[in-house]
Amino acid sequence: MEDLDNLVGSWLTLPEVAERLGTDVGKVRRMLQDGQLLAVRRGERNVLSVPERLLGPEGVLVHLAGTVTVLTDSGLTAEESVRWLFTPDDSIVGGSPIEALHNGHKTEVRRRAQALAF
Repeated sequence: MEDLDNLVGSWLTLPEVAERLGTDVGKVRRMLQDGQLLAVRRGERNVLSVPERLLGPEGVLVHLAGTVTVLTDSGLTAEESVRWLFTPDDSIVGGSPIEALHNGHKTEVRRRAQALAF
């Protein structure tokens, strides 16, 4: 998990995500259940945490939900999906899938995510 912490950098607890989104924790939990957001358990207290980069200035990244669906359909767990999104890749715009999503390159990210299933 330590290497995942190094990849992701900044994490938010569910109450912090709720505050950023202007909603309640129950709604954030539903977003996790519906595949609109990703979270992993981390730390000594096993706290469910969301990578901060999954949020943009307007809230949850616009193209994240569809990308999470593709990753889940490819057989990845939430932790594996987070690792894949944040792993540096010089062959993709922005240097990693998460940065490519921030730059609006959802098609390229999803194409690569689909290839994980094969």
